[in-house]
Amino acid sequence: MALTQNEKPIIGKDDIADLPAFNLEEVDVKIDSGAYTSTIHCSVVEESPEGLHVIFLDEEDSSYTGESMYFKKYKQKKVRSSSGEMQKRYVIEGDIILFGEKHATEFTLSKRDLMRYPVLLGRKLLSHRFLIDTTLSNESFKFKTRKT
Repeated sequence: MALTQNEKPIIGKDDIADLPAFNLEEVDVKIDSGAYTSTIHCSVVEESPEGLHVIFLDEEDSSYTGESMYFKKYKQKKVRSSSGEMQKRYVIEGDIILFGEKHATEFTLSKRDLMRYPVLLGRKLLSHRFLIDTTLSNESFKFKTRKT
């Protein structure tokens, strides 16, 4: 793993990561320093008596499990989309493993089925933890595969 002088790992423009809180492995992620919060694609997001019902990803994604998950702890907030429009989105807490370390963060839930990457990692997660080098790709995944 490439480290800077202050011991921050260098992450590339995209990567492949595990999201254990959501039972997802080897999900394609895009590093997006323009986004504040991280976002994950969901094929189902609906409130129910059991909590917020979520099915992450969709059948076209190789990491798709089809598992229904229910979250008791969630909130809604207004987010400006990449097209500039304000949207109300659900927000849940989860974790992601990058460079062998688990990082807790918030994820907004969104329909990203038309996008190449089902997960965007925003500044709230990236700041003070990583440096970004857009000439690199899959640095955390390479670290993971070297260790196993």
